[in-house]
Amino acid sequence: MRIAVGSDERTNLTDFVIGELRRRGHEAVLFGPLAGEDLEWAEVGQRVAEAVARGHCDEGILFCWTGTGACIAANKVPGIRAALCGDAETARGARRWNHANVLVMSLRLTSEPVAKEILDAWFSTPYGEDDFDLRNLRVIEEIEREYSRNP
Repeated sequence: MRIAVGSDERTNLTDFVIGELRRRGHEAVLFGPLAGEDLEWAEVGQRVAEAVARGHCDEGILFCWTGTGACIAANKVPGIRAALCGDAETARGARRWNHANVLVMSLRLTSEPVAKEILDAWFSTPYGEDDFDLRNLRVIEEIEREYSRNP
């Protein structure tokens, strides 16, 4: 799988996650300082989200200090469902119920062991197919369509 990975700074955590992705057989497509680009968190969030939304990458992983800013920026791109995950259970729920396609982690709060648990949950949890899940996704898609027509 091709995974867009971006951060506004390179840290031990970002290096660990990139290594973990490669160890699992994924291709990491890097953005921001991870790729030698001088970009802020909002720009990195947008670039990763666009790579996923346009189909250049299958999914995305983002980082910023709290994770919140990159998550907000990514969610402005139509078709993106970015989820800030601080633990494995949140990652499982984001995949199952929200069909999240961009994982966001906090550089400040996420340890390497927790990041590994989050990745395990993310990659092992399929999108939910219950009526409840699909009904809510249709609502999100309608909200997105409405605001793209009438900002």
